[in-house]
Amino acid sequence: MAVIHHTTLKPTKLELLTDWLPTRPWYRGTAQAPALTKSGGFRLEDPAGEVGIEFMVATDTSAPEPTVYLTPLTYRGAPLDGAQHALVGTMEHGVLGKRWVYDGCHDPVLVTGLVSLIEGRAQAHAQSIDGALDPEVVRSYTGAPLTMDGFTPDPADDQAGTRLRAPHGTVLHVHRVLTPAPENPPLCPEGAIGHVARAWQDPQGAGLTAVFATLRTA
Repeated sequence: MAVIHHTTLKPTKLELLTDWLPTRPWYRGTAQAPALTKSGGFRLEDPAGEVGIEFMVATDTSAPEPTVYLTPLTYRGAPLDGAQHALVGTMEHGVLGKRWVYDGCHDPVLVTGLVSLIEGRAQAHAQSIDGALDPEVVRSYTGAPLTMDGFTPDPADDQAGTRLRAPHGTVLHVHRVLTPAPENPPLCPEGAIGHVARAWQDPQGAGLTAVFATLRTA
């Protein structure tokens, strides 16, 4: 089980994201830099206990109408081979030392964990509480079992988010800009065979929910 250390981070996660988000094709901001606040999210466990996995919801309040981003991140104690293009940045952890922070859609550990969550083989964990599960995460799956052995992610970013070719002719779509759903909990979108959804808080403290990721047949 991963241990959550409540310690210092230099720079902070939000500081790293402030520089990184404007470089993404799905970034919606027009200001010189986003004004980010952490609004929610959840974690997954790495079965090997080596990689930190977090799905962070970050709200940009630099414009009159806030934009909410989903930023899947992985935290590693050493560089991930072949993933320099996916590096969000490095930070100094008060307990663990230097950590390499990656866009998790390029990290096979996160992608495998997300597919396992959709299938129901993995559980979502609370973002900031050791050992606690996150009961607010909703998932569904109606397809055949998927095998992730040897899977290497090859994500494609566009204005709608990130899409990855997953095993057995499926496509995983990570929704980078979150749109509140009319129902709570959000239903699996039409045509999808699986999804993950969760709630977060807007800047006024109101609860909103959205689909975070969907799995579809190609």
